[in-house]
Amino acid sequence: MMVLVAQCAAVFFLAAWLSTGFIENVLHPDLNETFTTQVLTMERMREEYPEAYEVVAYRSIENPAMQKFLFKLIVCWEGIATLTLWAGVVSLVLAIIGVVDPSSARAIGVLGVLLFTATWAGFLIVGNWFCYWFCHEGAQNTHYQMTLWGLATILLLIVF
Repeated sequence: MMVLVAQCAAVFFLAAWLSTGFIENVLHPDLNETFTTQVLTMERMREEYPEAYEVVAYRSIENPAMQKFLFKLIVCWEGIATLTLWAGVVSLVLAIIGVVDPSSARAIGVLGVLLFTATWAGFLIVGNWFCYWFCHEGAQNTHYQMTLWGLATILLLIVF
């Protein structure tokens, strides 16, 4: 029983964290859209490391419509991940009170956590393509931390 409670709490924490980010991206998109655009255009790299930028400049996405589309796609993905995490939380609560089979609840939780983890792993992969380690170290570090948090939560759900 306590393991189920811990699993539920772990998924809840991810759901609460991602909900905050998703809500901010919906209500105040400029907060993150600006930095997303900077990564896509490689703006900081172009300004701070012009020689290195010249080597990879072909990767830059300069089209504002494409930048907005990609940001909206990210926000939609976050929304799906957030809803799936909350479905996992609800399922785990129902498993705790005996209404739902715990293995089914864990499966829903794992799916939500997988989407959460894929979000941050995706940022690491795409960020790597756009060389964001040159000028967005804080973002890269956050994405590593979130990926590790997600992986640890998946382990908690599938091992116990």
